[in-house]
Amino acid sequence: MTSEAPPFWWERPDWRARLLSPVSKIYGEIAGRRIRRAKPPSIELPVLCIGNFTLGGAGKTPTSIAFAKAAVAAGLKPGIVSRGYGGAFSGLHRVDPDKDSARHVGDEPLLLARHAPVVVCTDRLAGARALQGAGCDFIIMDDGFQSARLHFDFALMVVDAGRGIGNGHVFPGGPLRAPLTDQLVRTDALLKIGTANGADKLVRNAARAAKPVYEAILKPRTPEAISDKPLLAFAGIGDPAKFFRTLEETGANVVQTRSFPDHHPYKDEEVSDLLKDADRDGLTLITTAKDQVRLLDGSPAVRAFTSQVLVLEVDLVLGHPNTASRIIKETRDRARTRALKRL
Repeated sequence: MTSEAPPFWWERPDWRARLLSPVSKIYGEIAGRRIRRAKPPSIELPVLCIGNFTLGGAGKTPTSIAFAKAAVAAGLKPGIVSRGYGGAFSGLHRVDPDKDSARHVGDEPLLLARHAPVVVCTDRLAGARALQGAGCDFIIMDDGFQSARLHFDFALMVVDAGRGIGNGHVFPGGPLRAPLTDQLVRTDALLKIGTANGADKLVRNAARAAKPVYEAILKPRTPEAISDKPLLAFAGIGDPAKFFRTLEETGANVVQTRSFPDHHPYKDEEVSDLLKDADRDGLTLITTAKDQVRLLDGSPAVRAFTSQVLVLEVDLVLGHPNTASRIIKETRDRARTRALKRL
């Protein structure tokens, strides 16, 4: 399944957002009521939710990876439960990064499974229990903040510093999944990714609500590998422009860009066009790790194309090195308190 957010979501509110405001109000009332009345089932293990306020990409995947690594460094055995957006599995499935395909489990779970056990399941409680049965002692819930399918002990909400929450309207008039006030009540901390100022208003709102605000950046692993090449950058992710900005911030020479919908399965004619454009203008093709796993899941021609494309691997670097360990400790402490209350 692919999706593409309307550009007006990320602009100042205009007539389209106002025209859709009656529908947004109804949607927001339903979504907000679900959040306020939520009594999700729980598991004995500590659960850290990595979520975001909006539809579209904000940086949850690199954040989940960073916290999985931090949990391992703390001597824990983390497991990640995911909805598996873009995949075809409707039941419960333990992801095998060496055998599974993006078409079946989704591109994000494949990337996550390189760092910790991952279960994709629409029933997040069943997924968490499966991870517990596999020996995991710390659960990272990738997304699921608004779903009320599994109790979490700590909710870390990720926001892109450039786009923030867009026009601030609830779906379909804007990107918010529910009214911001209802979401902030359940938020434990905010993680702003990037250095732009598009999220400044949200940061102020979070600070007024006494929510801790942390900062991070996405750092390319090998920027020197692309510094001297004119590039044709393409991406089918929640926010392709963010990928292009990341490239430019490394000093890369981005000559052309191509954007595709989120979780986009590439077709033969699309990769052929990319090759022709790159060859014509003497450009080097580059894309994201998420796009790479989908390319490797394509037709023979698409898979062959993958070998001609550079991949920008990025890591989430937190502004303070103790942030992840502090949040993991808080999550575990809250789980212990929750267990004592059951006695």
